[in-house]
Amino acid sequence: MSLPLELDPRLAADSVFVADGPLSQVRLMDDTRFAWLLLVPRVPGATEWIDLDGSQQRLLLAEINQLAQLLRIEPGVEKLNIGALGNIVRQLHVHLVGRHPGDAAWPGPVWGNGAPVRHAPDALAAAAARWRSRLG
Repeated sequence: MSLPLELDPRLAADSVFVADGPLSQVRLMDDTRFAWLLLVPRVPGATEWIDLDGSQQRLLLAEINQLAQLLRIEPGVEKLNIGALGNIVRQLHVHLVGRHPGDAAWPGPVWGNGAPVRHAPDALAAAAARWRSRLG
């Protein structure tokens, strides 16, 4: 199921491509403060979980579980935040964020908490490549 993805410009500006999963594009948020991944389903017009049919929902859940397991073993990650807010970017996307006491936003949400600390271009490419290799 490889549909083309028309990515919201805000997601494109704030994240970098990692890989394509069965349903979703995996992206790395460009913010060094957090271990932060996105899943963006390649389903045209989807803004809510309920816009996905049953098989798409199961695929997205499997993708969430896979990324969550990988985030869970990242150094320093003690808590996972998983959410699909969509209040600013309506395109359906799921945030997976590895958290720990003392991180830049703890214990509050990461969204809207301070300015992102961007990776250097080479470091961003290296981080995306590392995630790509972990996904197999």
